[in-house]
Amino acid sequence: MDGGNQSGVSEFLLLGISENPEQQRALFWMFLSMYLVTVVGNGLILLAIGSDSRLHTPMYFFLASLSFTDLFFVTNTIPKMLVNLQSQNKAISYAGCLTQLYFLVSLVALDNLILATMAYDRYVAICRPLHYTTAMSPRFCISLFALCWALSVLYGLIHTLLMTRVTFCGSQKIHYIFCEMYVLLRLACSNTQINHTVLTATGSFMFLTPFGFMIMSYVWIVRAILRIPSASSKYKAFSTCASHLAVVSLFYGTLCMVYLQPLHTYSMKDSVATVMYAVVTPMMNPFIYSLRNKDIHGALGRLLLGRAFQRLT
Repeated sequence: MDGGNQSGVSEFLLLGISENPEQQRALFWMFLSMYLVTVVGNGLILLAIGSDSRLHTPMYFFLASLSFTDLFFVTNTIPKMLVNLQSQNKAISYAGCLTQLYFLVSLVALDNLILATMAYDRYVAICRPLHYTTAMSPRFCISLFALCWALSVLYGLIHTLLMTRVTFCGSQKIHYIFCEMYVLLRLACSNTQINHTVLTATGSFMFLTPFGFMIMSYVWIVRAILRIPSASSKYKAFSTCASHLAVVSLFYGTLCMVYLQPLHTYSMKDSVATVMYAVVTPMMNPFIYSLRNKDIHGALGRLLLGRAFQRLT
């Protein structure tokens, strides 16, 4: 990545949300707590699904993929943020900044695509239940995840390589918690029109297309649920989608707060929204999915009680 650095910039300064020492201490403990909760929550989801053969189904395969992606996502940003909050040296190397940007962009895209595959899984389960086993075969699910992963890697590479062509001059201070696309583009002193054009074109494909697909899936799901004669069966069918709808709403709601605005209006106030989608959303996902999920409750109970029993014996 250093080879494309046209401006000679060797590092950036990640100043974070606040430069006040007292606020930095409070932010350190807050982000550390949120990171630990995220790691434990998503880790337990992965362990529960991996250890219980009854959860080896397409729905839980994609949930495990989402948890793994969220773990990787927060580990890409929060540890460096915690170091900066405790250190006088706020520097991040040029290569380190672009690496962080690459994983940030790729993993946000992967999260989005996994949510779309989960919507398709619910569509097949509710609208085509007799074909569910063949339509969502293990081979198809793995192929679908591989496609999501490949598209996300390509998406991240495109934007990271385009960023290597950008010239930076003047202040390299980033008043933000990590190296983010909009923030870096605002520091540029070269023409970034191609970055904007590609960002708009690829962003529309990678985010609006899956979002539209999810909307269409739920239109068919709602129509299928309304045709169910039993009220209890309707409730049961809808409850299998409720967690996914909550996660999608949280993901797109926080993402839109940051990115559905012109670049020139992007400012420090948007750091709150960024914290929401970069820290809060990965932390909340395990709780949303496990809150009313009896299968997850049972798997976690068997996992934790089994470990406790082994210690006693």
